[in-house]
Amino acid sequence: MRLNLKQIFWLKALIHLVAFLPLVWLVYAVVQGNLSADPAKDIQHFTGRTALKLLLASLMITPLARWGRQPLLIRCRRPIGLWCFAWVTLHLLSYALLELGINNLGLLGRELVTRPYLTLGIVSWLILLALAITSTQRAQRALKKRWQTLHNLVYVVAILAPIHYLWSVKIISPQPVIYALIAAVLLALRYKKFRLWWR
Repeated sequence: MRLNLKQIFWLKALIHLVAFLPLVWLVYAVVQGNLSADPAKDIQHFTGRTALKLLLASLMITPLARWGRQPLLIRCRRPIGLWCFAWVTLHLLSYALLELGINNLGLLGRELVTRPYLTLGIVSWLILLALAITSTQRAQRALKKRWQTLHNLVYVVAILAPIHYLWSVKIISPQPVIYALIAAVLLALRYKKFRLWWR
């Protein structure tokens, strides 16, 4: 049975709820003092992991739509992608404001140059910013064929984001490796698309 527009509407509502609830939990954890002795790091890691989960979820939509023969499921990519961008922005803000501090924001530029994993993070954020700005149907009509080319950059983010995570933790731990493996599998599923690029 194929999903209809009404079901997609409710599925999108569920996506918004699921993507928003971690923010409620994070605020509650901060207010209740449930974070570790280094709450700034906890907030950075939580926001970054949530963004990465949403990125991977957005990449799962196309294979699910194709295998499940649910073409309308593609409409769920945009809300997941926008929430991913929102969480990446929170991740960046938590680093800039909580790690560096509001009085030291001038250090951000130097940090981005001297710490390569931060460079990967900011490049990912800039790509997601471009995708968020151009995610509307109006932008799609205006950009025509260039729109798909631009939005294919999400695959670049799918490569950079797990590397950023692996590099930032500075030790090999299971969680970033698992995210990197999931990203690799999702990218491998799109091998036909990548093969077309190299022709």
